[in-house]
Amino acid sequence: MADLPELRIGIDVGGTNTDAVALDAGGRVIAKAKRPTTPDVTEGLRAALDAVLGELGEGARIGRVMLGTTHATNAILERRGLGRVAVVRLGAPATTSVPPLSDWPGDLREAVSAGEAILPGGHYVDGREISPPDLDAVRRFLDGTRADGARADAVAVTSVFSPASDEHERLVAELVAAEYGLPVSMSHEIGSLGLLERENATVLNAALYGVAAHVTDALVTALDERGLGVPGRRAEPYLAQNDGTLMTVEHAARLPVSTIGSGPANSLRGAAFLSGVADAIVVDVGGTSTDLGVLSGGFPRESAAAVEIGGVLTNFRMPDILAIALGGGTKVRRHGVGPDSVGYRIVREALVFGGGTATMTDAAVAAGRGPREAPGWRDRLAAALGDMSEEIADTLERAVMIADEMVIDAVDRMSLGKTDRPLVAVGGGAFLLPDRVPGVSRVIRPEHAEVANAVGAAIALASGRVDTILPAGDSRSEAIERAKEEAVGRAVAAGADPSGVEIVDLLEVPLSYLSEPAVRVHVKAAGPLAR
Repeated sequence: MADLPELRIGIDVGGTNTDAVALDAGGRVIAKAKRPTTPDVTEGLRAALDAVLGELGEGARIGRVMLGTTHATNAILERRGLGRVAVVRLGAPATTSVPPLSDWPGDLREAVSAGEAILPGGHYVDGREISPPDLDAVRRFLDGTRADGARADAVAVTSVFSPASDEHERLVAELVAAEYGLPVSMSHEIGSLGLLERENATVLNAALYGVAAHVTDALVTALDERGLGVPGRRAEPYLAQNDGTLMTVEHAARLPVSTIGSGPANSLRGAAFLSGVADAIVVDVGGTSTDLGVLSGGFPRESAAAVEIGGVLTNFRMPDILAIALGGGTKVRRHGVGPDSVGYRIVREALVFGGGTATMTDAAVAAGRGPREAPGWRDRLAAALGDMSEEIADTLERAVMIADEMVIDAVDRMSLGKTDRPLVAVGGGAFLLPDRVPGVSRVIRPEHAEVANAVGAAIALASGRVDTILPAGDSRSEAIERAKEEAVGRAVAAGADPSGVEIVDLLEVPLSYLSEPAVRVHVKAAGPLAR
């Protein structure tokens, strides 16, 4: 057994299917599986993991297991399993006109907030202190939430221009940890410039601590129950982040909001790996939706706009994704396509599986686009259509034309006028896509495309990033070097090998209308996982 190669397993939980793959040291896919995502997504995770282990057989040496999950996203969208958060903003009196969470949907605010306060503190954009933080006011606020019976599970602290100086947030975090024993979510670790959006992301992060603990415990328990590992150590678990990189479970427990965009990011990274193309448009067709993204240098192009999650605007880094309501399980009717889908019930309800609901999978198979590995689908579809009116066949034909137009329009919106890039088709429903798409140079269908998301999780690097404001004068170069060192340190904390971390992104944006010249600096460091 000691001579067997060390393997890594990638798992990605989608809305319809949970995919898992095993990769060897050379990056070859040696086992893969798809299992329906269950209402309790953890059960689907376990089923996919067991299916891959069954293909590998006894004695497989599993060094690492990487998970991309929808747990955090589902918790926010469904208002389920969220913790209660005491919200502290350091910015009085300047920011009192717009209270915290004022733009949140009522039901989400009701589920999350244990009270909000705007207290003295914060900095100017150039790092100068506006006023010292009033730590006694912080104590009074937290004591007041206890007296009101609004039990807080965590605290979220946001200071004005904390990307320029995180001093006040750290002072409050130290007080809360020492005197109240609660976990603290600090905004400078999560979002960038933009007070309200950064505050929103920080509160969501704090509300997700319990969800993160459930996910990480379930993953670690699943690995331990199955005895996965190599001689001398158990298999190391990691979670995928929004930018297509990984973090340790300890890091994920502190920054769970970073997992929200991991699914699309995994698909983009997996598409780059499987196709060998670093610059492309990626179309990931699932059972419920189709996600379009852009690869730039092998990594997802990031969104420059605020990202809405569950009705809340945030500003942490997310891949630039366009989602359309089109998937293999999308329902087809006389008047059009979708937007509703049969989801993970497709294996029971679609016509090609003997069910009675017409779906986009049925329409694609009728048009001769079905997957090569499922020749029996055409026979079952023919039998189903034989029992139905000719109108159903016409409906399926029209559905394919409508779907093609939806894809062409979405590609045009994502390409920004550049037509020289290829399109990489991935996902379990990639067969829905035509072989020719206007606006791209060609359509690539790589091997193992149906599990590209799990492959993306398995091959990901660990990363860290810094988004801050620095003086533009003589000290600029030294300040940027310090920012690079901090980004490298965050990558190492996320699980990267210190000897292999590199700066992969450095962006400087001059800031106008300041008393002293300054630049906004974004630094990203990434590297392979530590052994």
